[in-house]
Amino acid sequence: MNRFRSIIVTAVLATVLAGGAALAQGPGPGGRQGRGPGAFGAGGGLPLRALNLSEAQQEQVRTLTQQYRTQNRAAGDRLRAAMDAQRNAVGTMPVNEELIRSTTRDLAEAQAEVAIQQARLQTEILGLLTPEQQAEAKKLQADRAARSQQRQKEQREQKPSR
Repeated sequence: MNRFRSIIVTAVLATVLAGGAALAQGPGPGGRQGRGPGAFGAGGGLPLRALNLSEAQQEQVRTLTQQYRTQNRAAGDRLRAAMDAQRNAVGTMPVNEELIRSTTRDLAEAQAEVAIQQARLQTEILGLLTPEQQAEAKKLQADRAARSQQRQKEQREQKPSR
């Protein structure tokens, strides 16, 4: 379970850090940005590419993303260090429960910091959107969450019992 959580947190962090670069590259072939409609990249999981942002909004998002990049990078470095420390603590022989507990607390704190940075960026970006774009973003996020839950359910059903 901890390994799965670590993978998810790393993926979220990578999305936050890479989002600005992806958005800044502009439209790809056919005038569509990145992976096309529904792509979740910049903005901490917001489906910005599907919202038809104006040039001014795109520039504002780029600026915000650049402002957060240093903070996000520092939080990511702390998260990776905390993950490594916990992994090393779990591997120590003999078992050192207090070390495992303290490194796990440090990891949780680092994960919380990444989540907070993502939420702050997302909130600021949502503030740049029109009410219609905000409503569409929430709808697309809900659709994405429903698809994710459906995939998880299907995976659980396909797993053979041990």
